[in-house]
Amino acid sequence: MNKKLITLISTTLLMFPVLAFAFGVPLPNYPISISDAIDRIFLFIWPLFIAFAIIMFIVAGFIYLTAHGEPGKVKTAGQAVMWGAVGVGVGVLAFSIPTIVSVMLGA
Repeated sequence: MNKKLITLISTTLLMFPVLAFAFGVPLPNYPISISDAIDRIFLFIWPLFIAFAIIMFIVAGFIYLTAHGEPGKVKTAGQAVMWGAVGVGVGVLAFSIPTIVSVMLGA
C-alpha cells in the first residue's frame, strides 16, 4: 500500500474517539476492563463469522451442484468445503482463546 492510503486509514481510525466526544456520546460511569471490551467485540464479530461460514458452505454446495460432473469444478467445490471447515475450526479456536487463557490464569 502506498503511504497516503495508510495515513488516511490511520487518521480516520484515530478520529473515532474525537467524533464520539463531538457528538456527545455519554461515557459509562464505570471503568470498562480490557476483557469486557474484548467480550463486546467478540459478541459483535461472532454472528458475522457464523453468517460468513454458512454463506461459504452454501457457495461450495452451489459450485458442486452446478459442476455437472466436471472434475475441475468438483475439485474446486471440495477444496471450498475443506477450507471452509478449516476456517470454522480456526475461528472457533480464535474465539475460545480468551476463555482458555482466563481459565488458565484463574481469572
